[in-house]
Amino acid sequence: MTAPLGRVVLRVGGHESPGTPGPGRALALALADYPHAVAVPMTLGRDPGLAPAAAQTIAWAARGGGPGDLLLARPLGTLTHLVGWLRAAVARALLGGGAGRAVLLVAPEGGPDADAELCKAASLVARHLPPGRVEVAFDRGVADGVDRCHRLGAREIVLVPASLAPPPPAPCGGVRVAGPLLAPAAVEALVRRRAGEAEERWLRAADDGLDLAPEHHHHHEHEHETTGPREFAGASLRGAVAHGT
Repeated sequence: MTAPLGRVVLRVGGHESPGTPGPGRALALALADYPHAVAVPMTLGRDPGLAPAAAQTIAWAARGGGPGDLLLARPLGTLTHLVGWLRAAVARALLGGGAGRAVLLVAPEGGPDADAELCKAASLVARHLPPGRVEVAFDRGVADGVDRCHRLGAREIVLVPASLAPPPPAPCGGVRVAGPLLAPAAVEALVRRRAGEAEERWLRAADDGLDLAPEHHHHHEHEHETTGPREFAGASLRGAVAHGT
């Protein structure tokens, strides 16, 4: 994907978008091939460390380049967005199902804080629904989540993804898997919007978005890592540019 002025758009992923290359080595390699780019953190609000990690890598890659060659866009979404998207998805899943249908929100694990944020979002979504209609499960806990829904009286359960990751397959009968939280076209439009906003911000205020980069991140833990960007396992160079090009 390219931004309106010909800038390459790179998606940067974390636990909410596990199929998208992360903010470390893969992003650094991609930026070496695309020195005029904008990176979009693919978080829906539960990965607050993703943008600062990407900023650190981009700031390192920008050394020796021209001002504004590399930009960091705002994250794809916020927790407020996530609650709204989940409300819409839950409403679709429960429509016409009667009192015996429940929704199980599923997402990859992201750590205690990130997982707690999803539980809080689910609580907001379920606020005006009968008890037991909306539950949460992570990764390998989906079968246990389905069992919990059954114990709470559900006869039919719909798995609804609460991230950009596809939901797991139904673990048993009586369980239906909903479509993605955001349609691919909607994600594409949001990525383009964030990239366009970053371009406008640069043209208007000369703000490249990199002030999120932690100046002393490596000095606290790994002195030997101060000579390069943060490294994350996974993701190849080709994978880093395959999404949205």
